[in-house]
Amino acid sequence: MAEWFYIGHYGQLGPLTREQMEELIAGGVIERETYVWKAGMSDWLTADRVAELGGLFIKADPFAAPPPPPAPNVPTRFRADRHAPITTQPGSMLYSGPRSDKSRLLAGLLNILLPFGVGRMYLGYAAVGVLQMVLALCGVGVLWSFFDGIIILAGGVRFDGYGRVMSD
Repeated sequence: MAEWFYIGHYGQLGPLTREQMEELIAGGVIERETYVWKAGMSDWLTADRVAELGGLFIKADPFAAPPPPPAPNVPTRFRADRHAPITTQPGSMLYSGPRSDKSRLLAGLLNILLPFGVGRMYLGYAAVGVLQMVLALCGVGVLWSFFDGIIILAGGVRFDGYGRVMSD
């Protein structure tokens, strides 16, 4: 007799027979924390708290998906001048991905000498450049652009706006 209900992704579903509930538990559709109810119960309970269904999860657990593999170890090397680890993955200084045609020196000088975000726009960071330009009218953007130019020259910005490694 169909008497079970459960709350799934699409709301309340049922009525279902006990056999259907067993199949849904074995298939992973109904999990331990899924709310279930049947006539005679005072309130909705999680499936693992219902005595009739609790034993079904022990049978279903061996079929659960295995945990994901651990993250790969990324080799690191130390630079003698800064003693900081450098990874050999994309985003590191040793990354030999596509090279940018933009110059860090030119971008930094443009940001310092033309304090309206011109250096950032040159690198392809249009939104930052426009924000520096708008704030330059208030005076704040001039300082921001100046210090940003120093950061660019010091190597704080390693990629252009398109994700390519910048030349020195």
